[in-house]
Amino acid sequence: MNAFRYDTIKKNTKKYTNKDRAFRALLGGIGTGNISLDGDGRLCDFEIMNHPDKKLKIPYTFFSLWCREEGKDSRAFVLEAEPGGLSEKALGYPTGELYGLPRMDSCEIETNYPFFKYNFKREGLPLKITMEAYTPFIPLDEKNSGIPGYSVEYCIENMSDRPAEVSVCSSMYNFTGFTSYDGYDRLCVDGMPENDVLQGEGYTGVLFRNRGADPEAVNYGTLALACTGKNITLKPCWQAGGWWDGAEEFWQDFREDGKLNADVATDAVGSNIGSADVPKVVGSVCSTETIRPGECAHFTFYFTWSFPNRYGWWPDGHAREEDKPQHDKIWKNYYSTVWKDAPDALKYMFENAEELKGRSRDFSNALYSTTLDADVIESLVSAITVLRSNTCFRIGDGRFFAWEGCFEHAGSCAGTCTHVWNYAQALAFLFPNLEISARKTEFLQETDEEGNMAFRAKRLLDGSKWEMLPATDGQLGSILRVYREWKMTGDDSFLREVWDKVVSAMEFSLRTWDSDGDFVLDDQQHNTYDIEFYGLNSLTNSILYAALAACSSMAEYLGETKRASRYRKAWEEGSRRMDELLWNGEWYEQKISPEDLNRYKYQYGTGCLADQLLGQELAHVCGLGYILPEEHVKSAVHSIYRHNFLRSMKDHESVQRAYAYQDEAGLILCSWPRGGRPRQPFVYSDEVWTGIEYQVAAHLIYEGYIEEGMDIVHAVRGRYDGSRRSPYNEIECGNHYTRSMAAWGLLTALSGYKFDMVKKEISFAPLVSQEDFSCFYSNGSSWGIYRQNVMENGELSYEVIPLYGDMDGVAVNPCS
Repeated sequence: MNAFRYDTIKKNTKKYTNKDRAFRALLGGIGTGNISLDGDGRLCDFEIMNHPDKKLKIPYTFFSLWCREEGKDSRAFVLEAEPGGLSEKALGYPTGELYGLPRMDSCEIETNYPFFKYNFKREGLPLKITMEAYTPFIPLDEKNSGIPGYSVEYCIENMSDRPAEVSVCSSMYNFTGFTSYDGYDRLCVDGMPENDVLQGEGYTGVLFRNRGADPEAVNYGTLALACTGKNITLKPCWQAGGWWDGAEEFWQDFREDGKLNADVATDAVGSNIGSADVPKVVGSVCSTETIRPGECAHFTFYFTWSFPNRYGWWPDGHAREEDKPQHDKIWKNYYSTVWKDAPDALKYMFENAEELKGRSRDFSNALYSTTLDADVIESLVSAITVLRSNTCFRIGDGRFFAWEGCFEHAGSCAGTCTHVWNYAQALAFLFPNLEISARKTEFLQETDEEGNMAFRAKRLLDGSKWEMLPATDGQLGSILRVYREWKMTGDDSFLREVWDKVVSAMEFSLRTWDSDGDFVLDDQQHNTYDIEFYGLNSLTNSILYAALAACSSMAEYLGETKRASRYRKAWEEGSRRMDELLWNGEWYEQKISPEDLNRYKYQYGTGCLADQLLGQELAHVCGLGYILPEEHVKSAVHSIYRHNFLRSMKDHESVQRAYAYQDEAGLILCSWPRGGRPRQPFVYSDEVWTGIEYQVAAHLIYEGYIEEGMDIVHAVRGRYDGSRRSPYNEIECGNHYTRSMAAWGLLTALSGYKFDMVKKEISFAPLVSQEDFSCFYSNGSSWGIYRQNVMENGELSYEVIPLYGDMDGVAVNPCS
């Protein structure tokens, strides 16, 4: 049986066009930074210099096409769709954009992550032009999913009845040592950028380096651009001069015959007035082919980078510039310890191109072969892009860290925040070893001898502990994530290494937040809403009971039967008591006196909190089953849907931050169907966060409310459809926000996937398309496709098709 369903892949392929002005496709590996392609096929958002840089467009960095049909005049174009939208530049669009050159009429984009395929069209041009860009992405393979670069391949088919000579050229500005760009003529750098010829076995290109930059500075780096093929011409460095001399010389040279002349010398006399005092150091590489009628030619380019030095706690969008000296400790990027510079990374990509592309294609085909809704797949892809954004990074020894998200030019909230990572599921299922790295940091470095865990990992990155209240939800969630990582990988050594600190953290939680010892947390509880809840609430308590159930299981496994029994008793008694105290017949409320409701700001009282059952949803993902009464769980989660999901924001009243327009749908964080809204409710109560939408949607699906869960998923994708927002950048307190990785729970819920690599067992119980079901699966040992069918005799046929790793000794149980 063929592993892939190509008709299903085609159906699930999302399409966008150049009219989707917000579209951005991220290129780059885990912890490398990224460059994006917009809907026109234009390179933008150059975020590879160790900090975010939304809207940074490096000038003179583009692809161009030259063609000449036999017997006809030559033509040349920039390989981007024509620009559109508002024209608001006071000086017109700068020469670096080259908007005055001919372009394609339009383009259509097909997404099969990690591959982005652009189909360009130009009326009267007898060429079919497609471009496919990608960075390798292979689950469980952190190295090859963390390459600092990408590949771009143009496939050009001659649709005419005559031979055609065709050239594709890539140009790049040397921005090593980058400090600033004014958007017009001045791109400022430290040091002296210098371009050289880059020659390898099978490729030719340009090396961009900087002779005068400080090799320990965060803006120090190298770039490499190369093309494969035999008919390569180079212009390693454009002509120097005033105004836009280099661009003029380049275009005239390229326009003449589709080839590049490296000699750009001139003795012409210039003007007393120049456009800028900043030299423009640009290089180009060009490949030429003769294409017969009806045939195709391929033009493959590689671009890699290396900016080896980074901060761990800077730049922070919440801090002031004068705070920098306190946070300027510099680390090596992990990728710079694997590949010494950009040419080294390019050589690796080229020499391993077949395997890297093949493995990445296997992943893509497996993901898109699923019989799940295409909007679910797009949500999973959006979750993956968080890992490939500036949100996540690795330091020299491989340890994993993350911001909560990214501001336009700085990080947002450093230190792998525990209460935000509560929601994230994608990394655990795709690269569990990186999650294990984060757990070791949380417990072995950030948890003190009393069991108090700092919710931001600051000790290593910045030299001191994060001095703030511990986060109740984050600390308990970290305990639960130890269980998840252990079950995902079967790694006993990891569990034993952190176990003492896990116990310490649990004991601290019970001692600190349960004032009367009844196993219901009731003291001041800092949480993910950046405030403290007082009294009793089901958000933190549901996570407590999931963590207690997990601890009981882990203790039992380790032979600590008394501790296992104690934690199980605490879970059962506490869960029962919380249910008695907080259940209002429809959902779980906060129990707080009327006086304290307004004495303490930022509570929710009788409100219907979207996160009221977060612990139960996490328990389902981890395979722990019900930690609260099933009938109450089903009622409460459906109440969240009924009261908090709005099909239109038209009549929604909020003075808080807005993440949805009035004509859009979304799930708000809290509602008060029975009245009782506090005078100052918790500060984000009226907002719409995709991470919480996803965890509620997944939970609805777990409880059998599939249509309701999918309503929320469709609402998210309706907002992130490329027109107003990029489909691959879900925002909250920053771009590419960590909490949005909760989307991976949709896959586990819909497939009924459970994993126990300790016992070497996995199981599936699909909630949709049971008679003909297919989905992507992954764990710490392998990934691939699960497929089941009901045969004519009514019997169930199923198979697991591992595409990476192996399933040796792993039992598969369908419909369990």
